[in-house]
Amino acid sequence: MKANALPSAIVGPFSDDATLVWLLLGLLGLIGVLLVRLSRQQPFPEPSYRYGLTILTIGALLAMGTAAPRPLGVDGLLAVLCVLGAFGVLAGLTHIVRTRRDVIVAPLSGFLLCVGIGGLMARTWSTLTAVEQWVDFFALVLLGVGQTYLVFRGLLIGKLPLAWSQAGMVALQRGALSGERGAIACFERGWATDEPHLNPMAYLALHRIHTALGNVDEANAWQASLSSSGGEAAVAEAWIEAVEEAILRVVPDAGERWPNHEEA
Repeated sequence: MKANALPSAIVGPFSDDATLVWLLLGLLGLIGVLLVRLSRQQPFPEPSYRYGLTILTIGALLAMGTAAPRPLGVDGLLAVLCVLGAFGVLAGLTHIVRTRRDVIVAPLSGFLLCVGIGGLMARTWSTLTAVEQWVDFFALVLLGVGQTYLVFRGLLIGKLPLAWSQAGMVALQRGALSGERGAIACFERGWATDEPHLNPMAYLALHRIHTALGNVDEANAWQASLSSSGGEAAVAEAWIEAVEEAILRVVPDAGERWPNHEEA
């Protein structure tokens, strides 16, 4: 296959610019909705929720702009997708690697970046030399490899045990022990096989909460998990004190049912 045969295969079905604009706006809206909806499954929903709302707002403004005397064309819309996608990928990678509080912003933003860059390359393909076409082709391949990594790293294997433990502590500080976003639900996700040092922290918090609430069976089950992970000796004293102080503000007599630290 000749290199210059690529663009006709890509843009042939979407040669009508008006149709292509609405398809791109639909993609923008879809990514925004996914970010907002999936944010509910994150320990800290704020990053993906805010970014999703930003994308939806920009998409709505661009959609209204199609009725303007000089609306934004396909090239301009593709450039907007590149900017939004690049910003989302950089911010999302920061959360995946450094803050470890979100795993969906980067891969979903990567789709916008891929479509934006790929679309701009396709629309300028016929004006490029053969060497430039091959460079663009390999750039697209690298972009696809990077997006595959983001999807695999974020959506498929992305886990946030540390963030869930942090969210559990925040819920404890608010006095929310149970419920969909309560401390129990958060700490139940605050452990992972690849970060075993976090497991005793979550097990101890769950044991203390269930003991305070009088859930004997659940407390015994989490106590067994804690014992198999090294017991309370594997948990920092500062963590134990912080958990217990937060629970005591909600259940003042909980300390009577907790084990003596020196005997544990």
